[in-house]
Amino acid sequence: MIFVGGVPFPTDDSSFSSQSQEHDILTALMEHPVLVSASSSLNDVEERKFSVSKDSSLSISRHNRWVYIFQREYATVDPALVDAVGTDEATTCVGIVIRNQKSGMTSVAHLDSPDIVDVGLDQMLASGVNQSSDAMLDVHLIGGFDDGSPKHVNGITEGHAELEGYSFPLCKKILESLAKSNMKFQIHTLHVLGHNTRRDSEGNSYPIFSGLLVETATGSIFPANFDATTRCPDEVVRRIRVTAAFEDRSWEGRLLETYDTQNDQFVIAPCTWSMRKIHIALMLQNLSDQEILLTCSTSPSAEAPDFVDGLRRQWDYLIQHPDWKETFPSKQPHIFRRTEDNSWVRHCAKFSSLSYAYTD
Repeated sequence: MIFVGGVPFPTDDSSFSSQSQEHDILTALMEHPVLVSASSSLNDVEERKFSVSKDSSLSISRHNRWVYIFQREYATVDPALVDAVGTDEATTCVGIVIRNQKSGMTSVAHLDSPDIVDVGLDQMLASGVNQSSDAMLDVHLIGGFDDGSPKHVNGITEGHAELEGYSFPLCKKILESLAKSNMKFQIHTLHVLGHNTRRDSEGNSYPIFSGLLVETATGSIFPANFDATTRCPDEVVRRIRVTAAFEDRSWEGRLLETYDTQNDQFVIAPCTWSMRKIHIALMLQNLSDQEILLTCSTSPSAEAPDFVDGLRRQWDYLIQHPDWKETFPSKQPHIFRRTEDNSWVRHCAKFSSLSYAYTD
């Protein structure tokens, strides 16, 4: 069940009987004056660029406790243990925040496909954010710009399915799933599609924001961009899991498990990869940067400057570690624990009294 501005949002078919057949839940919500106003206000907020550098005026303080989420991952955090949680690099993906108004428990996911939505939302709700059937859950969505036809009205692309791009089906599926749920979801932010799109003089579209950060104590949401020092721990391995998961049937239709809520530690669940993935890595490494963008991105013109470099580092790792068992011996997870200065150290499961500092 969806609420907007404290009022239940009608989602039954009869409520749209006077509208065109294409006027669905997503279209109606994109036109809702409360959400239009919220998107307009968000556009005026300067994107926060986060780093652990003490010299940066826009840095995350070393005293702050944060959790970063990569594509197809989710994490549910306790405000007593974590100050902030966020994600970025969401161009045709969508960052979603679900926060319990009473407890402050906050779940964030980086959704990249309609196929992952139903099970992914169930994972988020079952991980501690939903503590009672009548709880009101605040929802924010940022990402998923208008990558389809340039013709759009009220933030929705007009045209046939082949012109909808990647973002529209994902956003549509998310909202339909929220609407049919028995849970109560108060949507505060719907900064997607046309509301999250800017265009250059030639009509090319780009996302206004591709990341978010939520302060767990207050529930405040900010557009955000993270650098390599804050996309941790275990960056390369976690990125590899995103594509490796497509070949690993144990992850089919599910979000990747990342974080242990109760113990405030990262638990990077293992995945496997085949020699086919190594052959693909060898082939892709020989492509030019432009060819990599066109081959590997759903939005080649909208990617961040470090997109190609990140892919090349993943392929280098795979080429150097073709056997997944080298990365996950005995199929055991990677565990990282927070230190007193809020950095992360790798916990050695075999010798529980030992740990070593994390470096990527």
